[in-house]
Amino acid sequence: MQPAFKPTLYEQLESLPEGLTGEILNGQLYAQPRPSGPHARASVVLDRVIGRGYDDGEGPGGWWLFIEPEVHFIRDTEVAVPDIAGWRRTRMPRIPEDHRFEVNPDWVCEILSPSTDSKDREIKMPLYADHGVPYAWLVDPKHRTLEAYALGDGQWRLLAEASGQDVITVAPFEALQLDLGSLWTGR
Repeated sequence: MQPAFKPTLYEQLESLPEGLTGEILNGQLYAQPRPSGPHARASVVLDRVIGRGYDDGEGPGGWWLFIEPEVHFIRDTEVAVPDIAGWRRTRMPRIPEDHRFEVNPDWVCEILSPSTDSKDREIKMPLYADHGVPYAWLVDPKHRTLEAYALGDGQWRLLAEASGQDVITVAPFEALQLDLGSLWTGR
């Protein structure tokens, strides 16, 4: 009798139904539905605001920004899908031809929701630190907050906390004044 075929975690990730996003974190497959309206809105507004200054060339430039890229810290084995991620073009001069981003990002942003908050904080933040991602932001549309972190000596250090209608400037996008109110209202 031939042993039963058992798909790899990555094959299982690839076969998830449409409408689910999959990640392989610490050897476990996670799947979640597409984001809620406030989550998606915060993501697209951040991409637009930061992208204008850092990706599209109206500001200091030098970055690639992507919404929900498939980041392969270890090809097909350790796979994260941050809500937004950015790469300095000096480190990743060309966009990958396929869906796998195998250069570690220089910045990640997770948009928190009640169903992902603990995974983003307790699993993904340590994973990003372990793989040397220099900057991470956590944005919570429900509580209207932003937490910005920088990696130093393998540990996250809080750079800034902001909420509500605050206007902040924070690494790695110091040339930009981010109006948090626009994340919640889209204006």
